Amino acid sequence: MVATVENILDNLTRPGELCVDLGGGSLLCTACGHRCKLRPGQRGVCKVRYNSGGTLMVPFNYVSGIHNDPIEKKPFFHVMPGSLAMSFGMLGCDFRCAYCQNWFTSQTLRDEASSCSATRVTARDICDMAERYGSRTVVSTYNEPLITSEWAVEVFREAKNRGLRTAYVSNGHGTPEVLEYLRPWLDYYKIDLKCFDAKNYRRLGGDFQAVLETIRQVYQMGLWTEIVTLVVPGYNDSDRELSEIAGFIASVSPDIPWHATAFHPDYKMQDRGRTPAETLLRARRIGQKAGLRFVYSGNLPGQVENTENTYCPKCGETLVERFGFSVHSNRLRLGRCPACGETIPGRWAA
Repeated sequence: MVATVENILDNLTRPGELCVDLGGGSLLCTACGHRCKLRPGQRGVCKVRYNSGGTLMVPFNYVSGIHNDPIEKKPFFHVMPGSLAMSFGMLGCDFRCAYCQNWFTSQTLRDEASSCSATRVTARDICDMAERYGSRTVVSTYNEPLITSEWAVEVFREAKNRGLRTAYVSNGHGTPEVLEYLRPWLDYYKIDLKCFDAKNYRRLGGDFQAVLETIRQVYQMGLWTEIVTLVVPGYNDSDRELSEIAGFIASVSPDIPWHATAFHPDYKMQDRGRTPAETLLRARRIGQKAGLRFVYSGNLPGQVENTENTYCPKCGETLVERFGFSVHSNRLRLGRCPACGETIPGRWAA
C-alpha cells in the first residue's frame, strides 16, 4: 500500500525552492525545523519531500480536502469575524502527535490506516472556489502547511492578485528561510503551541526551540498571530505548564490571542477523557494573570462562561459575541470599542 501511495504523491510534485545544495547530489531541506539532509533517493521526515537525483521534489497541484469554513474554526478570532475561509489541506506532516485530530491526512506514508486521497487542482481552481462561495481568506490547513510551502505560495500569489487574504494553520516548526519565503504572501498565522517541555516536543517529533523562535519571528514580521494550545488532561494541563505557555506568549506580546481548547480522545491517545470546562476556565485565568489581554476557550461551546467572546480589555464591553464558530454580534467600530474608544488589535476589515 505504502508504495502505491508514494507513487500517487510522487506524480504530484515539482522541483522545490526551499533547499540548499550540499554538493555531490545531497540537499538540505529548509521547509521545517528538521532541516533534513537528503542524499539522492532519500525522503524527509515529512515523507512527502524527497531528493530525486539531486533535485528536491515537493508536493504540488493537488489537495486532499477543501472546505469553506468559518474563519473562527481555524481558529482566528481577531480576523474579520463571521467571514468565510476557503481551507485546503494536503497530505503528510513533520510531527507524529499521538493525539492528532487530523491523522487521516497528516500521517500518510506513516500509518496504513490513513488516507491517500488526492485531487488534482490548480491555484486558479482554489481561488475560483473562494470567490464563488464568498470566502475572504484562503487558508493552508488540516495537515502541516510548512512542508508544502512552495504550493502554498503558488496559491497565495493567485489569491493576492484577486484581493483575497491568506493564512497558515501550523505547528510552527519553522525555519528563518521558510518564513522569509512566505512573508510576502502571507497575512495571518495560527500556531499550535502544544506544550512547554522540550522532551515532550521531541516525542511529538519536533524541536521546542524552533517552535518558540518561529512564534517570535512570525510576530516580528508583522503577520497577524494567534496561538492555540490543545489542553490535554494529564499531559500539559498543570498550572506550571499553562503558566509557562501563557508567560511566553505574553513575553512576545500581550496582544496575541491565546486559545485554550478542549481535547477529545483520538488516534493513539484513547487512555483519557475529554478536557473539562473548568480546566479551560483555569487556563484562561492563568493567561490573564500572565498579562494576556485576549484568552479564549474552545471546543466546548456554551459550557465555558462566555469565554468565546471578545471583550474590551479596558472597559470590559462585549465586542464580539460567539457561540462555537458562529458570530452572534459584532459591535466593533473600525477596530475600536464603541463604549470607550480603545483600539482592539486584529485585522477587522478586508
